[in-house]
Amino acid sequence: MITVDVTTDTLRPALAEAEQALSDLTPLLQDIGELMVERTKGNFKTGTAPDGTAWAPRSQTTLDAYGARGDTPKGGPLVGVTRALSTTIAYEVAPGHVDWGSNMIYAAVMQFGAAQGQFGARIGKDKNGRDFFMTIPWGDIPARPFLGIGPEDETALLETIEDYLQDLIED
Repeated sequence: MITVDVTTDTLRPALAEAEQALSDLTPLLQDIGELMVERTKGNFKTGTAPDGTAWAPRSQTTLDAYGARGDTPKGGPLVGVTRALSTTIAYEVAPGHVDWGSNMIYAAVMQFGAAQGQFGARIGKDKNGRDFFMTIPWGDIPARPFLGIGPEDETALLETIEDYLQDLIED
């Protein structure tokens, strides 16, 4: 009879090291945050949602408003004159997760859309002193998702995680 004894004595140090490395995922989450910020900025360049669908174009009313101000929009539907939304994409790592997005007050409306008057209305005076009533927003705004994880993002995320784990094994 052949006897084989398997003990975990030689594995314990390696398992303890792996457990220690996996107890703080901050480096991995930072890598994921950087990846998703870049991929989200890419959505602005292509004018597409994370799943690859094209954003709704600017309405004629919006184009007319740009023209009335003497502005010329640059880029896709969410890239305005200031490019503020597309340049404020950032990430934040917290224990066990990473968040990314924009701190612009209108970012959620761009992501999810809004119906005319959804946020109420305001009464004011125009430049000629006449009273006006304006709904907020003044027209329907279609959802143009710029945040999220599409199929290509998922592949890139899995590769990032795989690389991170491979580096742990090789160190």
